[in-house]
This record gives sequence, C-alpha cells and structure tokens, in this order.
Amino acid sequence: MRLISSKASVAAAILIGSVALGGCATKGYVNDQIATVNSRIDGIDGRLRTTEGTAGQALSQAQAAAGQAQQNGQRIDQLSGRVDGMDQQVQQLQQRAQRRPRG
Repeated sequence: MRLISSKASVAAAILIGSVALGGCATKGYVNDQIATVNSRIDGIDGRLRTTEGTAGQALSQAQAAAGQAQQNGQRIDQLSGRVDGMDQQVQQLQQRAQRRPRG
C-alpha cells in the first residue's frame, strides 16, 4: 500500500508541476511577441510621421493661399473704388454733354 501511495504522490507532484509550469511563458517567447508588436508600432509610427508631415505642408499651403486671397480681396476693393470714381466721372461727362446746346 505504501508503494501505491508513493506512486500516487509522485504522479500528483508531476501533474501539479506540469500544470503550474505549463502556463508560464519563457523569456524568449515573450521577447519574440514583443518584437513583433514593436515592429508593427514602428511601422505605424513611420506612417503617422509621414501623414503629419503631409498635413503640415497642406496647412502651410492653405495659410499661404488664405493670405494671397486676402491680398487679392484688398486689391479688388482698391480697384473697385477707382472704378466707381471713373464711373462717376463718365456720368458727369455724359450729363455735361447733354446740357450743352448743339448747334
């Protein structure tokens, strides 16, 4: 009976040991998994930096275009004033021409 009890104890120890150790990951396995994740992160980080650069360039171009549009609007306002002044002069000349007697 003692032999059976001793064999059962050994079997139980082996079973408990395999269950306890079977769930642990080795350092090599963990490092491999982390390396895979890190390479994915590095790839995404590179794409993000490229996208940020493109967005920064687009923002700079948009700001430059907005500045140019503002300058163009100011120039149009100046030209509109000049055109209005010339229009008034033409109307005055037409009125003077209509007042003069012909003949």
